[in-house]
Amino acid sequence: MKSNKKKINPFLKWAGGKRWMVAGYGDIFPSFDGKYIEPFLGSGAVFFHINPGKGIIADLNKELITTYKAIKENHYLVKDAILDIKNNKIDYYDIRSWEPREEHKIAARFIYLNRTCWNGLYRVNLKGKFNVPKGSKCIEDYPDDNFSLIADALQKVTIRQSDFKKTIGAAREGDLVFADPPYTVRHNNNGFIQYNENMFSWKNQVELSKSLSRAVQRGCKIISTNANHSSVRELYNNDLFDIQEVSRYSSISSKKSTRNKYQEIIIKSKV
Repeated sequence: MKSNKKKINPFLKWAGGKRWMVAGYGDIFPSFDGKYIEPFLGSGAVFFHINPGKGIIADLNKELITTYKAIKENHYLVKDAILDIKNNKIDYYDIRSWEPREEHKIAARFIYLNRTCWNGLYRVNLKGKFNVPKGSKCIEDYPDDNFSLIADALQKVTIRQSDFKKTIGAAREGDLVFADPPYTVRHNNNGFIQYNENMFSWKNQVELSKSLSRAVQRGCKIISTNANHSSVRELYNNDLFDIQEVSRYSSISSKKSTRNKYQEIIIKSKV
């Protein structure tokens, strides 16, 4: 999809993010007349790549959605709060234990932790507290963001904390749905379902395939990503979808020797 719009870089690093997809397969996204719908937002790499004129972007992660809304509503306050953390060189673990109430400060904390924690991983403990250790990067290592450009893109869409079924259910004829559920690319064929259970259960996988199938039947265009596993492929092995195998490099590992290329699939509606 060619566009004259200015390039917008995602402001978050996200495990499982789709920067690689935008870089290598950016032309796979079809043109569409309706809304852009994304139920698993994460870093929003595809959203920022397409930069749609209208749409719904959603995720269940409350802090993530609060961060997007804060940038949309007042990106100046968010950036000032980040600079306050950076310029005062506040300790990582003090920020991790900080519990601000104002949305722009919640956003600043979220962005700071995302950029300085280990590999940009988002993980919470049983009490719902972020518990990822400090990584090797400092926030000074990152260039300045164009929060103004990011905010402009966000003005055109609705941002929701929402279940994927509800978000996809809002898609109508002419809309494009991009669904990138949580999944692992590190699995053997026998352990895939069990390995993924805490991330995105097999029940969720089945419900997602049904939600996407219903959306196609309503006249929506679908692009979805998933692990290249026989059980997943079988969910989409029908007259509604085509499946394309792709490879990408994964660096989310503590050992260089275990970082490698992994097979994934892109699921596309035939219409």
